[in-house]
Amino acid sequence: MARALPASRHERQRSTGGYLPIEDHGIVGNLHTVALVGNEGTIDWFCPGRFDAPSLFGSILDSEDGGCFSLQPAGERFTTKQLYLPGTAVLVTRFFTEGGVGEITDFMPLEDSSCSIVRRIEVVRGSVRFRVACRPAFDYARAPHRLAVDGQLATFLAADGMCELRSATVPLEADGDMAVAELTLARGERASFTLSVGKAGPVWDEDAVEVAFRATVDFWRRWIGQSTYRGRWREVVDRSAITLKLLTYLPTGAVVAAPTTSLPEHIGGPRNWDYRYCWLRDSAFTMFAFLRLGFREEAFAYMAWLHGLGYQRHDGVPLQVMYTLDGQSDLKEFELTHLSGYRDSPPVRVGNGAADQLQLDVYGEVIDAVYLAERGGMPLSYTLWVKLRTILDWLAENWDQPDESIWEVRGGRREFTYSRIMTWVAFDRAIRIQTKRGLPADTRAWRLARDAAYEWVMTHGWSEARQAFNQYADSDVLDASVLILPLVLMIAPSDPRMLSTLDAIRDDLVSDSFVFRYDPEEAADDGLPGREGSFSLCSFWYVECLTRAGKLDEARLVFEKMLGYANHLGLYSEEIGASGEALGNFPQAFTHLGLISAAFDLDRALG
Repeated sequence: MARALPASRHERQRSTGGYLPIEDHGIVGNLHTVALVGNEGTIDWFCPGRFDAPSLFGSILDSEDGGCFSLQPAGERFTTKQLYLPGTAVLVTRFFTEGGVGEITDFMPLEDSSCSIVRRIEVVRGSVRFRVACRPAFDYARAPHRLAVDGQLATFLAADGMCELRSATVPLEADGDMAVAELTLARGERASFTLSVGKAGPVWDEDAVEVAFRATVDFWRRWIGQSTYRGRWREVVDRSAITLKLLTYLPTGAVVAAPTTSLPEHIGGPRNWDYRYCWLRDSAFTMFAFLRLGFREEAFAYMAWLHGLGYQRHDGVPLQVMYTLDGQSDLKEFELTHLSGYRDSPPVRVGNGAADQLQLDVYGEVIDAVYLAERGGMPLSYTLWVKLRTILDWLAENWDQPDESIWEVRGGRREFTYSRIMTWVAFDRAIRIQTKRGLPADTRAWRLARDAAYEWVMTHGWSEARQAFNQYADSDVLDASVLILPLVLMIAPSDPRMLSTLDAIRDDLVSDSFVFRYDPEEAADDGLPGREGSFSLCSFWYVECLTRAGKLDEARLVFEKMLGYANHLGLYSEEIGASGEALGNFPQAFTHLGLISAAFDLDRALG
């Protein structure tokens, strides 16, 4: 899947203002955080310690001042290709120069408490001269630092943090506040550079690097070897599973929606959001994807995180939409005005104001996750059942309120059809659990609310004019979120209403394999200016709906086309632009879990 790139960094900077396209990145991680590695040898995003920590390298959000760790051929024209070592999260970037071929192997050791990034250079043909340049920018580039260089060790000191760059073989030099080195390697020769954050890291000589490399490769291959998927698309499903694992915060089991903030859904902004938190909706869907592939430990870790949440907001609402990695509720949103944003697309945001929204659909996703985990063998504790009973009793009295729903609109609350669908899911799954387990509960109000939500969807959620399920009550506005209907078993996939909805969505919201959430300019005002790209999760939901409706040829074609819009490493952002470019935060859990689910269903339907 690798592909050749433009001839030099200089040419790329002239064409895109110093920014690599979003899709020209891979990620490495240690189950606490990740680093985005560009295919020209630059680390353009890295938040040390945990996903939502202040960035140390942030050149993807400000190419001049954001901080970067560059390792590439010195003064030579080159092309590159990137690939993952099969079955791992170890990334290889290959440089092709006139004098030879060199490789950088990037990985993050999982047993290293100092949160290290290891970058190993090896030349496999001829000889190549490399230049190393490391300039961190602490605290989202708000904190200056001092640099001290002592032979093969460079120490960067800021007011509230430090990091070390250690070379295993060559001396480092200071160039202002940047550590640099140049070295020439011939075929078979290696050199390593390791960045450690927060405290003095281990002494990384070449032997230590080799031991860490082998341990990291072994970990990932053992982990993906547990997957039970053996279908037609095993390679891309495995890559999506590894990506979801990389987005998991090991200490708590929380899953971030994406490891980045403020990558724009439309170049020029302002649809830029911080996704480095755990959405109840996204993580519940991710748990289902893990369960489908046989990763019970990850699914159960999420359930343990869910169990530990506080179940009362300040306004009396039981659950918040999203939480921090350790279950805290303070996600106050603010802007970093000193950063220019990706390709001058401000604002750059930290925190997320949508945490305070009312999104009633999350109760359906959470309780469906509990139902699926219980079916998958995780015993439902009495403590969690008591919490769920409280939630369901509240929901029975409040399910028909206007809300902001799945797309977190900022144009005001409405009676969204998707939220009513997931209300039905919440009560349906809770009643199933209660009936099967004989758990104590007064379910009369739940049953009344379940039936009322169903009737609401079939009346107010249906547009006679469009012959399709709509976005909000009694409207003629289309929304791809209603593709969830047959996936949650609320309606048969071949029901005439669902088939006509598929036709309407195909006519208005589908372009080739691209599926748009809705049309924000013409029909559905979401409170924000500008357009956005197609929403890849909706494309995979569309594949599932076609599959379950028996339209297998069409489903397979759309699915295969969507595979063609992954980047060279099999990674997806949130959205796809008009020219096939990645838009939005990257990589996106929603997209990868959607791919897994679509591949699973389509493969089973094809036999």
